[in-house]
Amino acid sequence: MSFFTRRGDDGTTGLLGKGRVPKHDARIEAVGTLDEASAAMGLARAMVQGEGSAALLVEAQRDLYHVMAEVAATPESSGRFRFDGERVKWLEAQIERLSKIVKVPGEFIVPGDTPGEAALSMARAVVRRAERRLVELADKGKISNPELQRYVNRLSSLLFVLELAENKAAGKETTRAERE
Repeated sequence: MSFFTRRGDDGTTGLLGKGRVPKHDARIEAVGTLDEASAAMGLARAMVQGEGSAALLVEAQRDLYHVMAEVAATPESSGRFRFDGERVKWLEAQIERLSKIVKVPGEFIVPGDTPGEAALSMARAVVRRAERRLVELADKGKISNPELQRYVNRLSSLLFVLELAENKAAGKETTRAERE
């Protein structure tokens, strides 16, 4: 097996199912942004110190591969790759559990208090961009499973809560956007 196929040299890429699309197709842009989100979460996972944070992140990264599969599936094969909405409930349960440890700040926060928190913030920003790509696909009728958008929306919330938890675990005060 080779690390390259040369099939994409013409500027197209294959979907999960029959057919190829241009590499600039909105569906491929969404998959690429989800892949970036997973990579950013992997960087954060390598840096976090909070108990259980790395395990949560790898679990969410695995979920993102299932989201990517459904997004990359052709309409004929999409049923085979349907993302399970139960994973949204899992995310919500994790957020609720963490919300007992940290409180929602009354204002915006400034990332950078700890390396792990800064990496989580970057991952959250990429996840939010991925969410915008999914909304675009849904608006264009290219995807129909609302659980994809719900999951990615909750994932950004989880990453935000993890940012706060990371600072708390490091004994750092979270910097607020408001000048003191």
